Amino acid sequence: MIIDCAYYRDGRRQHVGTMSVAEAAEQCWQGGFVWLGLFEPSPEELREASESFGLHELAVEDAQTFHLRPKVEPYEGDIRLVILRTARYDDEREEVDFGEVSVFVAPSFVITVRQGVASELHGARTRLEQRPELLENGTNSVLWAILDQVVDTYSPVVAELERDIEQVEHTVFAGAVAPTERIYFLRREVTDFYRAVHPLIAVLATIERAARSTGLLPYFRDVHDHLVLVNEEVAAQRDLLATVLEANMAVISVEQTKVSVRQNATIQQLTVLATVFLPLTFVTGFFGQNFGWLVDHVGTGWDFVVLGLGGLVVPCVALLAWFRHQHRTARQPT
Repeated sequence: MIIDCAYYRDGRRQHVGTMSVAEAAEQCWQGGFVWLGLFEPSPEELREASESFGLHELAVEDAQTFHLRPKVEPYEGDIRLVILRTARYDDEREEVDFGEVSVFVAPSFVITVRQGVASELHGARTRLEQRPELLENGTNSVLWAILDQVVDTYSPVVAELERDIEQVEHTVFAGAVAPTERIYFLRREVTDFYRAVHPLIAVLATIERAARSTGLLPYFRDVHDHLVLVNEEVAAQRDLLATVLEANMAVISVEQTKVSVRQNATIQQLTVLATVFLPLTFVTGFFGQNFGWLVDHVGTGWDFVVLGLGGLVVPCVALLAWFRHQHRTARQPT
């Protein structure tokens, strides 16, 4: 879909409204340049742009697929393809949405192909149209405006990721177990973000070398400085998440150890009870038998106390003495 298509000359937009691709292709050979903006175009729209402006088929193929890393590729006719990764933080889902912008740059035209919702460029076009002194530098000024907006949108994403990491970090280092899945998800997002930011440094260095003879070099350097700062922050976040993940695993291990200790204590208590009641159960079971000698000799209360209760007291005293002996033995130094 064509979002906007305009012809610029002498630092000014020469008309109001959007031109067709065919009209833009005719205008770009009359001096000045054309900026054609496409959003998730169909194969037919890309084919029309390719035929009208002479784009290489491999460059068009690149513009139709998502890439993990930014890159810059030169093609015949002094055409460069610059691929950028865009990012936007979604507050409701607390996730980062990634998009892509493919920029075809030639002396007489710029074609931007946007993929994904996180690739808005209207602000870059509006801001650049308000600065005719920059527009007079030709298509490189458009490339600068796009790079500047893309890099500026990275900072809010860094801030929101930092907030999410601080929440998880506070939970872990407070001694509570943080959801491991949440930490893994954050680390994956930061890693994807790092892949969008870090390779762009080399791409921007290549663009800077091509812009040394223009008045836009200081502006590209400013974008480069901002990008380096973002890259350092994202790299620090990735390292911090690795530490948080290790700390969370340590907390989980401690919690599991506590559970094991409680289970062992419970088992020990049950074992003691079973040990105590085992001989008592034997004694009561013995005197519960109905055979002649027992019936003939246990006929009074005194017989019951001596033989019945005494038979219970004797194993209890023996067990108590054995427990004390085991306790003293365990406390003796080895």
